[in-house]
Amino acid sequence: MDILIPSLGDIDEVEVIELCIEPGAAVATGDTLIVIESDKASMDVPATCDGILQAYTVQLGDLVSEGTLIATVTPDAGEADLLASEDVPVAAATTTAAETESAAAESQATEAVSKIDILVPDLGDIEDVEVIEVAVAAGDRISFDTLLVVLESDKASMEVPAGNAGTIVEISVVLGDQLGEGAIIGKLDTASIQGADSAAAGEPTSQQSDDTGNPSAAKGSEPSEQARSGGQQVVQISVPDLGDIEEVEVIEVAATAGSQVAPGDLLVVLESDKASMEIPAEVTGVLLEVNVAVGDQVSAGSLLATARIEGSLQDDAMTEDGSSVEGETLATAPSQPAAAMPEPAPEDKMGRAAAAGRQVYAGPATRRLAREIGVPLEQVEGSGNRGRVTKDDVKAWAKARINQPVTTSAPVNSTIPPVPVVDFAKFGDVEEQPLSRIQKQVALNMQRSWLNIPHVTQHANADIEDLESFRQSIKAEAQNQGIRLSPLPFIIKAVCQTLAAHPKLNGSLSPDGENLVVKHYTNIGIAVDTPDGLVVPVIRGADQLGILALAGKAQELAEKARSKKLALDDLSGGTFTVSSLGNIGGTGFTPIINAPEVAILGVGKSVVQPIWQGGAFEPRLQLPLSLSYDHRVINGVDGGNFMATLTALLADIRRLAL
Repeated sequence: MDILIPSLGDIDEVEVIELCIEPGAAVATGDTLIVIESDKASMDVPATCDGILQAYTVQLGDLVSEGTLIATVTPDAGEADLLASEDVPVAAATTTAAETESAAAESQATEAVSKIDILVPDLGDIEDVEVIEVAVAAGDRISFDTLLVVLESDKASMEVPAGNAGTIVEISVVLGDQLGEGAIIGKLDTASIQGADSAAAGEPTSQQSDDTGNPSAAKGSEPSEQARSGGQQVVQISVPDLGDIEEVEVIEVAATAGSQVAPGDLLVVLESDKASMEIPAEVTGVLLEVNVAVGDQVSAGSLLATARIEGSLQDDAMTEDGSSVEGETLATAPSQPAAAMPEPAPEDKMGRAAAAGRQVYAGPATRRLAREIGVPLEQVEGSGNRGRVTKDDVKAWAKARINQPVTTSAPVNSTIPPVPVVDFAKFGDVEEQPLSRIQKQVALNMQRSWLNIPHVTQHANADIEDLESFRQSIKAEAQNQGIRLSPLPFIIKAVCQTLAAHPKLNGSLSPDGENLVVKHYTNIGIAVDTPDGLVVPVIRGADQLGILALAGKAQELAEKARSKKLALDDLSGGTFTVSSLGNIGGTGFTPIINAPEVAILGVGKSVVQPIWQGGAFEPRLQLPLSLSYDHRVINGVDGGNFMATLTALLADIRRLAL
């Protein structure tokens, strides 16, 4: 029997993203053979009969359309006889009470699993959205990718498409409802479409009759052997959230297809320019497929592997009469909510280009990049398959916009004029040295911070004569513990106490600009220079550590940064940053705030200066400090009080013990 792609509605082509069953294996009606994906959602294509999967006629990555042949299944003996009986008159079958009961129970079980909830997809940073349009009603028959509802936040609208074909059982929302991620929109019955597809494929049903008008025997009165053996759950293991990192490289694949895994077993190791990260298994089962290889570039949400959890659904899938639900259920990794079907790919905050009147097709990483650099996706022409917008398209649009002359009726000062292009080779020999990924990321972050945050920088000198004497007195003791004791841990300790006295500088401005988020923890970022560029690892709970512990932690993070061994956790969660030039020199500078923090402290080179001590000038060691802060939430008085407290603590280190 031929298995075909079912109705796709308005979708012309979809991509084959998964082959779920090996050729030669037994399949039952409803078992997922392949998974297909459009730009908005994914869809399971099930088997329409019991039998043996002979072969696939498609491969991963193929683009297919409605009616495309995807596989051939040889019906089992019982079904083959039933198909052959269509041409031969048969006597009416006598249905016993027991057979009727069994068929009814199986029908109820099938109906239960065929009805699935339609949920609100991932909304990113948005908590609640309003329902502004309901495009379907109960009883409507829909196809894959049919528009269900339109949601709207304060910034953008988002369409929620159907992730499967079927009949709408109920719609649970009305216009004006406020919904959050995971809220139930309605319920979809997929059985009606599956039944229609089966009939179209020529499968006999309990309603079919032969030439004499006698109904033929109904198929599937008994649960299949696979159903009786217990359910199997297949989980997808994906790349977790990477924070601000867009892509990482696979540097090690520690598991192979067919191997047994348990929670905590290492699967793959990923590496960015800043850090490496191990991805462990979170389930007990067998790996069906490893979808990456060493050297692959992956991003958040990329599929790493699939695994089968043997017998995990056996208890849950049992019906009241003891039969089990047929088939194999595809689920997401344990870190994501399990569902009866894959969730549609969400349209995020930049989703529907209402003004432009066209749909924007772009992946999550591309949309995140567009948000970060302020590119309107609806204005970007996509170069990917079926017009999908890629990250390169976004970068090219931004580059072109920056380099083109401003032609607008707006005031001249409303835009940033581009830097003129100069052919430097006309004046002498030149050499182009490519920037590292870290340098590019730092440049992007610094530009974003400088353009969005009104910086104010205050300068002050701290008298550290006594601090330096104390440091020298315990320097040998620290060396015996393998610690290089610099002034930095003393500065960090003093900063922690100063932040406790002035908590506004330990906060962040809320995204809507309406509130100041004050953190009741103190995580200090320290700027570290590496051969590839500047990185800022974070000392977590710095206020809970002593001087020597801070020195050891700072030394450890600096070494990991220079050897590219920082983990992702080492680079996130900072509340305040210290950037020290150490012995490089300088009497002051303007450090750029590490957004979303609201302040950063720059430390220059200490120098001996004559200081008036009441009766005479005395040589005292002075440490130049530069505090940059976000003037939207921190005013000059706040900055001045912070610097007064900090310099007092550094001048008398005994206060650090209070």
